[in-house]
Amino acid sequence: MIIELNERQRTILDKLSEDGSVSVTALAQALGLSEVTIRGDLKDLEDKGWITRKWGGAAPVMHRDILDRQREHQEQKNLIARAAADLVQDGDVIMIEAGTTTALVARYLLGKRDIHIVTNSTLVFSYARMNPLLQITMTGGEFRRPTESMVGPIALGTIARLNVKLAFVGTDGFTLERGITTHLMEGAEIVKAMKDHAQTTVLVADSSKHGKIGFTTVLPLAAMDLVLTDGDLPAMAAANLIAGGINIRQIAAKLKDEAVSKLG
Repeated sequence: MIIELNERQRTILDKLSEDGSVSVTALAQALGLSEVTIRGDLKDLEDKGWITRKWGGAAPVMHRDILDRQREHQEQKNLIARAAADLVQDGDVIMIEAGTTTALVARYLLGKRDIHIVTNSTLVFSYARMNPLLQITMTGGEFRRPTESMVGPIALGTIARLNVKLAFVGTDGFTLERGITTHLMEGAEIVKAMKDHAQTTVLVADSSKHGKIGFTTVLPLAAMDLVLTDGDLPAMAAANLIAGGINIRQIAAKLKDEAVSKLG
């Protein structure tokens, strides 16, 4: 099942992200709605795994950092995730690394059969568990709330014992010169391990990540078999990446169509 939120529910999540928790009365006053309506929205949000209800109000399930990132570049992220999911065929075993764009891939696997997902992301799990046709293996490991991820030796040990067809990984930034970069070294080790145990590794990253450089370099950009990004990537940047041997597929946000660029 693909989870969609209405505008009012998104506003409630925004409020929860800003305040940490909020009462039913305060939400009703802020939105100009009845408390009955607000309680209905909160129940729906809880059923979908976004919040936890408490006496007289609610609090977000996820860390504020995750909620903030989910609100950024939503259209582009969803288009990229849908294109990534289109690469998955019935019967595939895949890995999905933690991230707000990578997690969306699980939402778009609806209709596919016998898909086995290996992930270190609790956000991926929250999406994938809604689809009874998906088999899910969690890596285990140490939980990092700001990224909704499992990391460390246990997670790496699980990944090292498995082999998959596709791995979908994300990044905090990417450039031709510095490659794929991240702010968290533990996350970098997860990406490397997934690449080592996948036949094909796909980077899913919206164009706002291009040019940004994180604390640590994960892998050269050329180590990716495919880079999926959106059509807002500047033409010069795309040309430079192609000239550098990078296989890019840009998903046009407005036309909802694919513009494929490849070297040779």
